[in-house]
Amino acid sequence: MQNTNAQQEKKMDSKETKPNESSTVNIQGHIKIFDPNTKEVFIDKRNAIHYENMSEALAQSLANKNLGYIYQMSFGNGGTSVDPTGVITYLPPNSTGQNADLYNQTYSKVVDDNSSTNTDTSRNNLTVLHTSGRVYTDILVSCLLDYGEPTGQQAFDNSTDMDGNFVFDELGLKAYSTSGANQGRLLTHVIFHPVQKSLNRLIQIDYTIRIQSLTNISEI
Repeated sequence: MQNTNAQQEKKMDSKETKPNESSTVNIQGHIKIFDPNTKEVFIDKRNAIHYENMSEALAQSLANKNLGYIYQMSFGNGGTSVDPTGVITYLPPNSTGQNADLYNQTYSKVVDDNSSTNTDTSRNNLTVLHTSGRVYTDILVSCLLDYGEPTGQQAFDNSTDMDGNFVFDELGLKAYSTSGANQGRLLTHVIFHPVQKSLNRLIQIDYTIRIQSLTNISEI
């Protein structure tokens, strides 16, 4: 009997000292779209994460494969439909399948501030935000649509055509790809009510991606 108790204690000690090799990684996204001059907020909401593509992107980045990192922000106008009475129908975000994409991409900007293709790194960039002792780290993706972009936009934000190329209702972050611009895999996707980009206003997008490990999940 004494020998049995000793064996049980040994098993318990072994179980207690075994390292915990399983942990949880939680990824959240939040997007804020606003006019930096007037401070008018157009969109302030959570987004969908493409977990398969994100997991591969994280692995590629950690393995230093020069792939997977956030490279561009893509805009589209295929996320909603508006009926004649003004009722908006929202499509579900695309977050499954490696070839997932925006419903109808009409514009994109490079936000990787280490890329030579980024022509304004002071206003289109990635910032890593971390506080010592916290188990989460944020990536703040900043993107500014200036007065003169995109080319071909209308003069004023009074369009009645909700299908216009620059009446955006969907947005996503894409990873870098060696195949070139717009070929990277979709990492996030968010659908929202249509917002028109026109010559008479700036539009700022602050896109926060929170990567958290272990427990006690902190909301953005």
